[in-house]
Amino acid sequence: MDQSKDRDQVHFYITDAGKCGRAIFFKFKKAPRKNIDPRILRIFDHGNYLHQLIMKALFAAKKLHVVASEVHTPPQEMISGRADAIISLDNELYVLDIKSMNSMIFRNLTAPKEENVSQIQLYLHYFKIKNGILLYIDKDQQELKEFLIEYDPELCQRFIDGFKILQEKIDANVVPVVLSDYPKNWQCNYCQFREICDLTGKEEINWQLFKEKIEGINPI
Repeated sequence: MDQSKDRDQVHFYITDAGKCGRAIFFKFKKAPRKNIDPRILRIFDHGNYLHQLIMKALFAAKKLHVVASEVHTPPQEMISGRADAIISLDNELYVLDIKSMNSMIFRNLTAPKEENVSQIQLYLHYFKIKNGILLYIDKDQQELKEFLIEYDPELCQRFIDGFKILQEKIDANVVPVVLSDYPKNWQCNYCQFREICDLTGKEEINWQLFKEKIEGINPI
């Protein structure tokens, strides 16, 4: 992937919910990052293909109606997102979010993943719909698992408040602290910003001062 083609991030995405605030900060600041492994990109492409198959089946289903697909959240300044679909079942609206995973993870999945719940909660908030469905696909066996998610206004407000605090740090050029379980958190293992995060240290630090400090050692 050519990182020079990355678009500037000017607002938060719903998919940022539940993710490392420091990684989001680095993305806003266009900090140096590792290229995504081509194998990971192929996995994403395969996941997108499975999403298309599921949507095709939903459009053909008789017991439900697809009200909209690939639907953007209503415009507002801070957070934007695009849900996979809004469906109608028994005259009730649901936000549908589709996730794919390998067989090993799918087999052990007994509850929706926390980061996925975070994201669909915000979709429910902005679409003003009280229920959502997290639909998981086994990439290898094509099996499905679904979980009903009820709107939790207090949880959503905590996410929104967290984004507001992070926005203040971005505007003030203050790199946030690392995750509480850094570096054991699963996000650290796959983070494109891991190298610069390690250099920055665990505590808050001024981004501009940090860049000036390391320019002579590892030019940014």
